Amino acid sequence: MSRHAFFAAMLRFVAAKPTEDDENTRTMTAILNAAAAIEADGEFTVAAADLAIAVRALAAVATLLQRQILPEAVAHGHTEAEAQIRWSVDAAMEAVTLLLREAAAGSGEAVTVRLPPPG
Repeated sequence: MSRHAFFAAMLRFVAAKPTEDDENTRTMTAILNAAAAIEADGEFTVAAADLAIAVRALAAVATLLQRQILPEAVAHGHTEAEAQIRWSVDAAMEAVTLLLREAAAGSGEAVTVRLPPPG
């Protein structure tokens, strides 16, 4: 199992959740599924044209984990799961920050997100 398997699983989990079938939702789902390749080497790349929607998708991951999944882990005393979830929220928000910064810079280039090793 890779060091980022848990995060990749969370991306896939959130990508499977939407019930809407519009272009933005399909794009976000595709981005999250593609980002799940992070499992292999701890990084994924977002096309320049997809930076803004990738930010929305990763923020949704962080929000779902923090509001719905984390409280369950805490309530059931699963300290290992709690630590993984907290790290995943932090990692998703670090990616959001990077993507927002790069989008604001306007280089027009793809951005590679590299996650730190899980704590």
